[in-house]
Amino acid sequence: MKIDRLISIIMLLLERKQISATKLAEMFEVSPRTIFRDVETISLAGIPIVAYPGVNGGISIMEEYKIEKKLFTVSDITSLLIGLGSIHSTMTGEEVLNTMAKIKGLVPADQIKDIELKSKQITVDHTPWIGNLDPNVNLEKIRTALSKNNLISFKYSAQNGIKCERKIEPYRLVLKSLSWYLQGFCTTRNDFRTFKLSRISSLKLLEETFIPREFDYKALEISNNIEKKIIQIKLLIDESIIDSIIEFCGVENIKPHGNNKFIVSFPFTEDDFSYSMILRLGDKCECLEPENVRLEIIRRVENLLNIYKKSTIQK
Repeated sequence: MKIDRLISIIMLLLERKQISATKLAEMFEVSPRTIFRDVETISLAGIPIVAYPGVNGGISIMEEYKIEKKLFTVSDITSLLIGLGSIHSTMTGEEVLNTMAKIKGLVPADQIKDIELKSKQITVDHTPWIGNLDPNVNLEKIRTALSKNNLISFKYSAQNGIKCERKIEPYRLVLKSLSWYLQGFCTTRNDFRTFKLSRISSLKLLEETFIPREFDYKALEISNNIEKKIIQIKLLIDESIIDSIIEFCGVENIKPHGNNKFIVSFPFTEDDFSYSMILRLGDKCECLEPENVRLEIIRRVENLLNIYKKSTIQK
């Protein structure tokens, strides 16, 4: 929003001796022309702006107008920038950039380089290595609904394959394991529900508004609503895939078995995702127990084999 950008520019100019329009344009991801219009708006509001031409020139506020700000320590500001950087890796929009600019505006010019360096020493990146596991195209609509208390409607494909239409009062967005979840009060079920954004389609922001209900946010924790029971299964794996397995169960759950083989105590949920993860390991992994999981893997392998046999015969 323009007003947020204007406030951010003012805070930067209050702290810095001067800064170029090009630098401001890069910082807020707009054109230099937009920055010049913003500066004109600030000047018309009564804040004395001075522009210095030339290579080393820039924009500044008259020194007599500036105030000293020492609200945060260097450590405080570094922590804030790290946290905001992790949010910016998952959500688009100007708000996060503007907030980061405001915080940087609290830093004396002689310390800004040191703080930027320290804030980059830790990076929290929620984006997947390959592809886009959870499209965020609906995030902005949902955020608008959250801020203005608008109801939203959408089509939803449940985990069991059943499709339905829902209208909900949105209350919270949750990012968990690279996936976004929406939590809200479903007018169809007359209760609070959790929805995975990747299963939502045809989302509409409705003009109808609602009065927020009082409820316990802890009751909506993702672990209490969508996570299935985790069991420990025993795997016999080849040494070549040990690095991949460590990510899921840790070194302490992997024991040598001889002949370049290892026994693994592996956390497992009995759903399609977990079974497909084991099957992806191919002949480098064998489930030893429990028997029901082992038999289910055999059944899935046989079904897959039958599909390929049928397609070969038809050709």
